[in-house]
Amino acid sequence: MMATMSRRPARSACPIATTLDIVGDRWTLVILRDMLTGKKRFSDFLDSPERITTNVLTDRLALMEAAGLVAKTAYQQRPVRYEYAVTEMGRGLLPVLQEMCRWANRHMPETWTPPASFMEPLDG
Repeated sequence: MMATMSRRPARSACPIATTLDIVGDRWTLVILRDMLTGKKRFSDFLDSPERITTNVLTDRLALMEAAGLVAKTAYQQRPVRYEYAVTEMGRGLLPVLQEMCRWANRHMPETWTPPASFMEPLDG
């Protein structure tokens, strides 16, 4: 479990270590990828090929919200259900994800090529 995302003091001033404290688990960047490709709801994330479990997804979404990467809004009241949207802070990780895709495609030929729309820069 990654308690460091709850905005505790950084373990060092190193920008890499600080970033990894927020996104360095095995799920956060995958969920962020899904959001950047249009997924918004809990069930959407469960449909991803990586097969995240519901308890881990619940935990990661809460941590991502606490870290400022995503925002949630209720779309249904009974029972309350939420949609998640990437914040400006979360969108700032798109170039990192794109470069990770390029690196994997270059060095691991078995990886799939991301959609062209994902590899384009975000507007504004």
